[in-house]
Amino acid sequence: MYLVTAATHFEMEPFHAACRHDGVHQLVTGIGPVETSVRLMALLNRLSGQIKGVVNFGVGGAYFDSSGSPQAGLLDICLAEREVLGDFGVCLEEEIERISGKGLEVLDTFVMDEGMFNLASQALQKEQIPFHSGNFVTVSCTSGTAVRGAVLARQHDGICENMEGAAVARVCQEFHLPCLEIRCISNHVEDRDISRWKLKQACRKSGEAAAVIVRHMVENCHD
Repeated sequence: MYLVTAATHFEMEPFHAACRHDGVHQLVTGIGPVETSVRLMALLNRLSGQIKGVVNFGVGGAYFDSSGSPQAGLLDICLAEREVLGDFGVCLEEEIERISGKGLEVLDTFVMDEGMFNLASQALQKEQIPFHSGNFVTVSCTSGTAVRGAVLARQHDGICENMEGAAVARVCQEFHLPCLEIRCISNHVEDRDISRWKLKQACRKSGEAAAVIVRHMVENCHD
């Protein structure tokens, strides 16, 4: 059975409408890394041995590259190659200094499962859904300025940010479960202007893309 996670009911509802497979369990984790970790660990403990992989999806904010172009357009689909805890450390003016030193080892970077990534890529290509892939950055505080977004994008070579991905990846690592992450771009990381956001449309599109991927995974599961 696959476990599918999203932070909010707004994101989960389009997935639920599009994917009703018996081999899928759904979890709304809540917003942010703490609530996500608590709810996901509690569920995985209850479903011990029943989950074969976790698919995390939702919306995200796209960063700009060094030339000032967006890494992904509004409502574009993105797949994570790895997740980074972007603002965990010491916040300086032009960077987030990572915690380091003897006895201070921190897990802050997580590589997504290659097998699940390949299945997701195949599913999107089959349905002719274009997508981007790269590093995702998990933040505890959503970036509200172009300057902060540029710092995180540059430091982590990130294409977009979110608030739950690294938490899901870390819990999956603890449970030895493969993990995949899908995001649909709802906004660009710039000086905050929510009138430009496409949150409702991004929730729908991310859920529908996740449904395409999960159906493909279930249909191609041979164990």
